[in-house]
Amino acid sequence: MKKILKIGWVGLVLAVLSCKSVNTNKMFYDGVKPEKISDQFSFTEGPASDKDGNVYFTDQPNDKIYFWDWKTNTIVEFLDKTGRANGTYFDKEDHLITCSDDQGELWKISKNKKVEVLSKGFEGKRLNGPNDLWIDGFGGIYFTDPLYEREYWKNFKQEIPQKNLYYRNKEGVISKLETFTQPNGIVGSEKLKKLYVSDIDAGKTYVYDLLGEGKLSEKKFFCEMGSDGMTLDKFGNLYLTGNGVSVFNREGKKIYQIPIPEKWTSNVTFGGENNDVLFITASESVYVLPTKVKGIK
Repeated sequence: MKKILKIGWVGLVLAVLSCKSVNTNKMFYDGVKPEKISDQFSFTEGPASDKDGNVYFTDQPNDKIYFWDWKTNTIVEFLDKTGRANGTYFDKEDHLITCSDDQGELWKISKNKKVEVLSKGFEGKRLNGPNDLWIDGFGGIYFTDPLYEREYWKNFKQEIPQKNLYYRNKEGVISKLETFTQPNGIVGSEKLKKLYVSDIDAGKTYVYDLLGEGKLSEKKFFCEMGSDGMTLDKFGNLYLTGNGVSVFNREGKKIYQIPIPEKWTSNVTFGGENNDVLFITASESVYVLPTKVKGIK
């Protein structure tokens, strides 16, 4: 009986500590709402912060990439003709890596707008349409490859029947890691040694342990919500999108909801001078929300 009581007290202490770790009053400012910066787009996606805190994002139907200049709080066009870029991420050299799904490719784009196609397919077959990506400490790229057939694709024929999670190592070799119903949002952290992947059509998000270069643990259920895009803060809270932005703690419990007055919220990342501004892409618009937390590095 004493042993049972002891375990109960330990559980109570852990529960209290868990509550303290997700005190949303220390994460968000009271009364501060997301600010719409621009609504000049057709469908915004793929935000990624560069080394200076500026956030680059895509307007896929118009085949353009823009960036938010935090110093002036303005939107600047960066590139026209992007291979229909969707998800993006910056590598260690501050090159923008894009999921450019017009031909099922991954691109590397320098700040002076030089384009290099990193990958064109898998085992000689066209990828369905790379959607979102995350780059690990080895320089390898984890990316999702669902299928959202676009009206602007010409002569498309599906060559890979599965919708997969892949890993492209720094030498350019691609490995298939897992098959999903419709993989979409993805984000990871070297500090946490975690990788999160959304199976959006299944309405679930999963988590893996990072075990090495391109090596993952078995997937584990994280929460009962799919997501178009996602990001992590320094405490390991996961931000998922769809109906606004939903924030989950490290145990997979929802702790906060950020309403966005748009039909669909596609993606989110941290940016700004101190990496503490949420930049949110939502349908025809983009929003910023200052917070008390920072994105994980």
